[in-house]
This record gives sequence, structure tokens and C-alpha cells, in this order.
Amino acid sequence: MGTLIVISHPEVTIDPATPVPDWGLSAAGRAHAARFAASEVTSGVTQVWSSAERKARETAAILAEARACPLQIDARLGENDRSATGFLPPPEFQAAADAFFAHPETSFRGWERAVDAQDRIAAAVQEIAAAHSGGDLAISTHGGVGTLLYCALMGLPIDRRHDQPAQGHYWCADLATLRPRHGWRPFG
Repeated sequence: MGTLIVISHPEVTIDPATPVPDWGLSAAGRAHAARFAASEVTSGVTQVWSSAERKARETAAILAEARACPLQIDARLGENDRSATGFLPPPEFQAAADAFFAHPETSFRGWERAVDAQDRIAAAVQEIAAAHSGGDLAISTHGGVGTLLYCALMGLPIDRRHDQPAQGHYWCADLATLRPRHGWRPFG
């Protein structure tokens, strides 16, 4: 059976005046995505799914083009909804992310709760994986929900210590069981 590759988009162009879901990849992010798309890790990919958010779609498009395979979008693969606060400067965002993971059943200032985001992405990935046949399946998403998915599939409590250290990471799971083989690894 194939491999599920869960991908966190690489570096983005941060623009406080633009809604976060509309941020695109930076030049460095596009270069990292292209290198990853050409790597051995993605050599068996036959289908790519993506969050509807621009940065994830751009990452997925680079991979789908490099592997000459179809790309599909599912909004349920999106990052936790943080629209209640909009853009937060990096130090404030890090504190908010800490609170999000530390109190998964509580909404941080109107954000989607971690338990709800986890249920949403887990249901989407289970459905997508069940319908997939042949080859590896890549899902281009976001660090926060990728971490929530990892915790769910490993049977671990939600905890930020399982989060990626930076953008542009991936983890792999057995496609038949959805059991992760390893935690977040850098694109390389």
C-alpha cells in the first residue's frame, strides 16, 4: 500500500493588509516547494489534495505539476479559522498558538477550537484516503492542522510539542492504516 504525505506549505509573503488565507508563497517558499516536489519523498505521488488557502494551493500546484498528477481542493484541509483576530504580529501569534494547543476545547479570542479543527481535518483525510487508489497521496495543508491530524492518528493528546519547528515540513503515514511513520521533517 502507498504512503500518505502530509505537507505544510513553506515560507509565505506576510502582508498584514491581506487576509491570512490569501497569503501566497514567497520566492524562497516557491523554491523550497520545487525542490521538495523533485525529491525522492514525492516520487510515488499519483494524486495531490490541497487546502483552499492560497499558500497551500500554490505548494500543491508545484507538486502536482512536477509529478504530472491531478490536484483537488478540499476546504476542510484548511488551517484553523483565526479570522476573529485577523493578522497577529509574530510574538502575539506565537502566544496565541501556544494557547490554542494548550487549551484545545476553548476558543482563543473567537478562533476555531483545536478539537473542532482536529475533527474536521481528520474526517477529510480519512475520506480522501479511503477513496484513493494506487500510488502515494500528498496533502498540502498547514502546520497547525497537520499537527492536530498527527496527534489524532497517533492517539496523542493535542500538544504543541508535536508541531513543526518552521514552515515547509512533512510527515508520512501508511496509507492503509493512516498510522504516521515519523513526525515532522524539513523539506531538505
